[in-house]
This record gives sequence, structure tokens and C-alpha cells, in this order.
Amino acid sequence: MKKILLIAFLMLSVNVVYAKPSIEIEYNNGIYHIILSGNKIKKRINFVASDSLMTNKEVHKQTRSVLTINAGYFDPENGKTISYVVTDRNTSVDPILNENLLKNPILNKNLNKILNRTEFRVVECNNKYSYQIVPHKNSVDFGCNIITSAQGGPMILPELRLEEELFIVKDKDGNIIRESASVLQKTARTVMGIKDGDAHILIITNENPMDIYEVRDLCKQLGFERAMTFDGGSSTSLNYKNSIDVTSNDGSGRLLKSFMIITK
Repeated sequence: MKKILLIAFLMLSVNVVYAKPSIEIEYNNGIYHIILSGNKIKKRINFVASDSLMTNKEVHKQTRSVLTINAGYFDPENGKTISYVVTDRNTSVDPILNENLLKNPILNKNLNKILNRTEFRVVECNNKYSYQIVPHKNSVDFGCNIITSAQGGPMILPELRLEEELFIVKDKDGNIIRESASVLQKTARTVMGIKDGDAHILIITNENPMDIYEVRDLCKQLGFERAMTFDGGSSTSLNYKNSIDVTSNDGSGRLLKSFMIITK
């Protein structure tokens, strides 16, 4: 009997030692690479939006989350969203309600492009959860539901959608005459990717700023099947438990609108 119990204990010990953690974090050359593995963690992810602007650290503390990052775009003039967010199956903020998008003649003219920017989704089909990175207007399969999502953009992989999502505008000669979200500049970035059914997050800090083409090359190098960005630059933020605190705004943290949280 003692021998059988010993064997069982050793088998359990081996399982514990080699069990893959649901959240893995690597740091290298100014970039945090976070891997969300397995099916259970998909149910712990939620995108949330704040009524008033808040820092990533404040949301991290208030929600008592394990991990919190910044998500969609917002209008700093009125604090309203420029990105769709779905929280617990319901749309929590809607950019069509941001009057500044309608007042600006360039934005109003290209509203369909803004409203169809890429989003990261957690989707449930027949009690099975999966990730998607698709344009906002892409429908889900019959019988499936979007549990939570946040819009950002541009899509990076399988192909860049800079013009399609109004991150750049070109004149008739092909010259870039307008740029949004500093996509052509070297800056901090918050990136979402999907590989082999797992979600990947890249927090590219000011120690290694990248333009969108460098981000695309990095995502290809890492083998991502699909990838997109959330808001970046001074919005780039990461809090993990009480051990990691990343801000890109002189350490104080920028006031933001929407967030991705992972609950305990």
C-alpha cells in the first residue's frame, strides 16, 4: 500500500512540475511577451470601459485583476470612446454616440472605416471558447456569441489594413497626407496576437519603440497567425499582480477609457 501511495504521489508531483501556467510572461529587449494558454483562462478575460477616464493601475486595483492592459481608442477632448467594447455579452461603449466623430468632416466622411476597425474577441460556440481578431462588422457563426471584445486597430496580420481602417490617408498620387495613432512613428505599442489557439500580448515599451511595419515583422517572426494593435504610445500600459507596472507617460500613467482584465 505504501508503495502504491508513493507512486501516486510521484505522478502528481510530475504533473505539477510540468503543468503549463495559464499566464507566461517573458521580458526581452524592452518588450513584454505575455502568453495566455489553455481554455480556462478564456473565461477569465473581460474587456471593460470606464465612465470617467482612469489609469490602468487604478482599474487593476479596483477590479483586483491578475493582469490589466490598455485597450481601445478614445477621444481625449470629451472622454468618449472611438472603439466598440463588449462587456459580458453587452455593448458597453459605442463610438457612434461620440458626437466629435460626427462633427469632424474628415472623420464623418470615413465613419464606416472607423466603425469597422479590427477588434479582439472572446467567442463562445457550443460552450467552447475561442479568440478572434477580425474587423468589427464580421459576424459570428450561427449559434455563437461574442462574450467580450474591444476594438482597436489596425489589423497587422494576416495583412496590414492601414488605409481600410483610416490610419493613413493617401492623395491621388499615393502620397500619405494623414496619419493616425502614430502608426508610421517609432513609439510604444500594445499588440494582440493569436497563435495555435492561444492569445499573445506584446507590450512594446519606450525602451524599444517600433513603427507599425516593425511590429508586423516581429509578429511574423513570433509566428502569429493573426495580430492587431490596441491604443499605443502614452496609452501603452501593463499591470500584473503587484510585480509589474508599465506606463509610457512619465511614470504617472495616462488616463484611459477601456481595458482588458484577467480576473483571478
